[in-house]
Amino acid sequence: MKIGLNLPKKILEAQTEALKPKNLSAEDVGGMLRKDIPKEKLKPHADGTLCLNNRSWVPCLGDLRTLIMHESHKSMYSIHPGSDKMY
Repeated sequence: MKIGLNLPKKILEAQTEALKPKNLSAEDVGGMLRKDIPKEKLKPHADGTLCLNNRSWVPCLGDLRTLIMHESHKSMYSIHPGSDKMY
């Protein structure tokens, strides 16, 4: 038996919902989703999720960000991205 959050699937579902026209204006932080701005854009990852600078974009829509933060902070091995210390 395997228990887990299946984060890539949940992130992909949240991204799909956030990209719908009715939610797009609230999610377009800094013009990441606009097609007419050539700099920093979201790019597809191998698992289908959209990434910015090789980090998954987690939409503000819903409570997925809260869930991820809660799970990561209660872990005994929580570290900052880009850091290599684990204690």
